[in-house]
Amino acid sequence: MNIQIRDEQNTDIQAIFDLTKAAFNDEEYSSHTEQFIVNALRAAKQLTVSLVAETQGKIVGHIAFSPVSISDGTTDWYGLGPISVIPEYQGKGIGSELMREGLNRIKTLNAKGCLLLGDPNYYGKFGFKADARLILKGVPAEYFQILAFTDHVASGYVIYSDAFNATS
Repeated sequence: MNIQIRDEQNTDIQAIFDLTKAAFNDEEYSSHTEQFIVNALRAAKQLTVSLVAETQGKIVGHIAFSPVSISDGTTDWYGLGPISVIPEYQGKGIGSELMREGLNRIKTLNAKGCLLLGDPNYYGKFGFKADARLILKGVPAEYFQILAFTDHVASGYVIYSDAFNATS
């Protein structure tokens, strides 16, 4: 399968909404608001990196990165999420391609690190791991993972954009 990873375009917005909704539709752990979060990040100008995976003219995947605040004042850390692949294309390496390209893109922005909330078994293969120095309130520590790009790891509470509270 030939997959092209590229920056989102304005004409992709509805396809991103639809595929994100479909990707999380049957996930128990999901708030089922991920598609609204992406739109809210975009509206708040917090969608720093937004990439789509396309094959044969169809958008089948999306990944979003947005800045986070850390209580110790460290800057240039980004939150990954959501990452979405249409169900019938899951398990074909599309998410991994999006992940690799997205991480490369934020590194070019001089990011100091990336963090996410997700399955340690999946994200561990990209180098993400739990680290007690960074805390997301109300989340089990093993599911809140980081990938530092420098020797210095921030320390404190992480605050995501208010867009992550979007419900419509």
